[in-house]
Amino acid sequence: MASGTLYTYSGSFRANKILVAAAYSGANVTVADFEYGKTNTSADFLKKFPLGRVPAYESNGLCLSESDAIAQYVSNDALLGGKDSANQASVREYISFAENEIVPSACAWVYPTLGLRQYNKQETDNAMAHLKKCLTKLNNDLLTRTFLVGERVTLADITLCTSLVMLYVQVMDSKFREAFGNLNRWFTTCVNQPNFKKVLGDIKLCEKMATFDNKRYQELHPKAGGKGKKTEEKAKKTKEAKPKPQEQPIEEAAKEPKKVDHFKDWKKSDKFNMDAWKTEYANEELSDSLKWFDEHWDPEAFAVYHAQYRFEKDSDYETYNLEFLATNLVRGFYQRIEGLRKHCHIVFLFHEKKSPKGAKYYDMTGCIIQKAQPLCFSYDEIWNEFSQSFTWTKLGGADVNKYVKAYFSGEHPDGTDVVNFDEFR
Repeated sequence: MASGTLYTYSGSFRANKILVAAAYSGANVTVADFEYGKTNTSADFLKKFPLGRVPAYESNGLCLSESDAIAQYVSNDALLGGKDSANQASVREYISFAENEIVPSACAWVYPTLGLRQYNKQETDNAMAHLKKCLTKLNNDLLTRTFLVGERVTLADITLCTSLVMLYVQVMDSKFREAFGNLNRWFTTCVNQPNFKKVLGDIKLCEKMATFDNKRYQELHPKAGGKGKKTEEKAKKTKEAKPKPQEQPIEEAAKEPKKVDHFKDWKKSDKFNMDAWKTEYANEELSDSLKWFDEHWDPEAFAVYHAQYRFEKDSDYETYNLEFLATNLVRGFYQRIEGLRKHCHIVFLFHEKKSPKGAKYYDMTGCIIQKAQPLCFSYDEIWNEFSQSFTWTKLGGADVNKYVKAYFSGEHPDGTDVVNFDEFR
């Protein structure tokens, strides 16, 4: 029987998936006393989980930091589809479907309503349209089934259900839900199972579709608003107003966080200064600014990471078959990490490539110079959420100079042709 410690913040739908699976299998999972931005940036945590991401799981020397892998580890054979290879494959397919098709669109639609993300009409409309297609498929799948695979709850049901909770709680009102009767029946069946309720509590279905909460967004992102007298007065009134109680686990993330200086414990460098580097890069000849970088670089106080967009399925290549779609994704990422602007300098390059099927697509790779050693996105839930579209690899030794010289010159280290260049500083 699996036994271990789970590191997570309260209300994480990915952690809920793991905890429900453990409730079914009987695995002994202890939730650690965890403070986001502190626990996951400590030296001890980063030694086990170098990217600082959560949920993270530790069991007898085994360290896992991908939620699907953790959920699988704490599951039993029945949850994974039994001994039938076809059932096992079906369970795996629904898990991938939830993570790749449901979660990105659900976050794009729901997070602005919680003030966690800026509203973008096109992005929200696209998310809603994509979700309707996905929910229609699931509704058809469940026409003659009680559960997704076989006759009992599997990890497919657990993963998909916990991913859909935010939609059913926050935005899918009765009018929106009426087209998905089979899916609704399955969802309510799942969330009312004892092992689901143990983790999720009572789920109250959405009565009125939530919209963008600009007031909450301004509270959570104070730099996004102006600093005039009217803004200050609004902020004062908002602060004095008594907030409505939050009823569902998903809304834990919307609670007003303490204002934290994520880099307060960072030891300043006597050699390298981020502002000085940016000034050099912006105003001097490229050769001179790169020479300045080589002479002043301090690997003890700063770090360089390489980014690669995660193309995980065929449709990813099809999604970015036009250059502007790729650049829009990267610029959207920049918007989400606005609070990091003074702490890092990022360059992304775009490359025209051929997919495994031979179709044209645009690849996205990047290079970040940042304060501190752990990946800087790990300090904040929102930064971390949006950084996960990319694989980040820490560079060391000669690779630091090699990649900085190449990327900040608008070139790829391996000579790949570059069609565009985008910068965040």
